Amino acid sequence: MNIRMFLAMVLVIAFAAAVLAANQTDTLPASGGDIQITPIMHSSVQLEYAGKVIQVDPVAMYDNVELPLLGKFDALKPADLIVITDIHPENLDVAEITKLRKSGASVVMPMAAASEAGTKIPAPTVVMANGDTKTVADVGIEAVPMYNMQHGPKAGELYHPKGRGNGYIITLGGKRLYFMGDTECTPEAKGVKGIDVAFVPMNMPQTMTPGDAAECIKAMQLKIAYPYHYEGQKRDEAFLKALLRGSAVDFRANLR
Repeated sequence: MNIRMFLAMVLVIAFAAAVLAANQTDTLPASGGDIQITPIMHSSVQLEYAGKVIQVDPVAMYDNVELPLLGKFDALKPADLIVITDIHPENLDVAEITKLRKSGASVVMPMAAASEAGTKIPAPTVVMANGDTKTVADVGIEAVPMYNMQHGPKAGELYHPKGRGNGYIITLGGKRLYFMGDTECTPEAKGVKGIDVAFVPMNMPQTMTPGDAAECIKAMQLKIAYPYHYEGQKRDEAFLKALLRGSAVDFRANLR
């Protein structure tokens, strides 16, 4: 077994265990009924509200290895709306989108993801650029820039260039849920206000350290925060909570 295959299998085992931990549903009271929030894995989240199911970055593959349980347990439901943040395999899984998408359901994504998928994701699709605000399937969606300011694989290159991917604010029953995507604590992120729930990435070196995440959580004055986009290191969780000791933020089940 080569080292790449070995590492992939380690990830499979770790992610499968994390799915079991993350497989729970939280309830957020909202106008017109409760919002059901089910963390799935990494960047994947299921929302249910007023009879609609929304899937955010639904994936079942990582590094071309199918993950046991990931995206395949009973909590997942056919989607009335699918929202994609970026082009990476942990965000854009065409097979899983096809599997979960109801007939006629829209897929919202940035242009880079639409170009990557091509005809594999047929209409109806909605392309959103940073700063766009649209209503899709009667759901209000705002596209927020998500990008790196300094982190990259090598000098002069960033993991996530500005303008390629979107974070999203989804409004349901008067509640604003912010899926930050793969981003550092950018000025745009710190400037977002009125958020009821945010999914905050904490995945170094690609996104934020616990200190960066704490900075963004404080700036946004969050009520509820889900750390996500990371492998669930208990040390990082402890650091983040220590940095926010005394704050009123409610930490929920993390997405490793």
